[in-house]
Amino acid sequence: MKSKIFIDGDSGTTGLGIRDRLSGRTDLELIALPQAQRKDLSAKQQVLSEVDLTILCLPDDAAKETVALCDALGTKAPRILDASTAHRTAPGWVYGFPELCAYQAQAIASAHRVANVGCYATGAIALLRPLIDAQLLPSSYPLAINAVSGYSGGGRQMIESYEKGEAAAFELYSLSHQHKHIPEIMAYARLEKPPIFAPSVGNFRQGMLVSIPLALDALPIKITASDLQETYQRHYHAAPHVHWVAAPPTGRLDALALNNTDDMELFVFSNEALRQIILVARLDNLGKGASGAAVQNLNLMLKKTQ
Repeated sequence: MKSKIFIDGDSGTTGLGIRDRLSGRTDLELIALPQAQRKDLSAKQQVLSEVDLTILCLPDDAAKETVALCDALGTKAPRILDASTAHRTAPGWVYGFPELCAYQAQAIASAHRVANVGCYATGAIALLRPLIDAQLLPSSYPLAINAVSGYSGGGRQMIESYEKGEAAAFELYSLSHQHKHIPEIMAYARLEKPPIFAPSVGNFRQGMLVSIPLALDALPIKITASDLQETYQRHYHAAPHVHWVAAPPTGRLDALALNNTDDMELFVFSNEALRQIILVARLDNLGKGASGAAVQNLNLMLKKTQ
């Protein structure tokens, strides 16, 4: 029997990416509201009562509104996969990063409500959580996280600004130290203190690099680049979409190299003489950072193998 799926908010970049990835799937039936009924809450609730799972690709307040509609359905409510920021650290929601730890994929598969991971958080947590779990990096270590994303992650106004040629070639933003991904990075990387997070956007549509510098002599235990590499290899050895990759000798990385894939690569750039390391995650902010991650979670929730 086909699973019935309703994408609530399928006109944005994440929703369109999910719909594109699901097109042609014979095991799913995508249910849509007519355009004239998109803001009709009673019509939406009727659709929600008829589907197996809904994917929310909405602003936070609108996502909360749809969740309230599901709550009112009681036993007729569908399972929910929320791609907004609204529920990533909320009680009762499972965090949608299957590679987080050994049991996370099963937790997602069993969950009624899953919060899809944020794009920057995907890279940061992938780099930090294995090191903290292995006690190579203290959870109290003062961290700085730098990141650059393609403009497609910035919403409709930013996309229009870049595509009209009106935006800066490169800009730092969210310099108030209050970026919306910080709470989930802290929660799921197991950090005791907020990291200094400096996100930026470049004049390219999609692609992402997340980098974290480490001064090895500032750590309480003596570690090497090999220790970090081996930890990543162990942690992600069975992960189909996350891979440790040897750092290229050029010391350069193209942010666009994984565009149109659902994969993420992790690198350890080291200078043993200086005892300095830069950890880097590379991904497509619309792939593993958004739509691709959502489809991965969908497959787990529906116990699909695609």
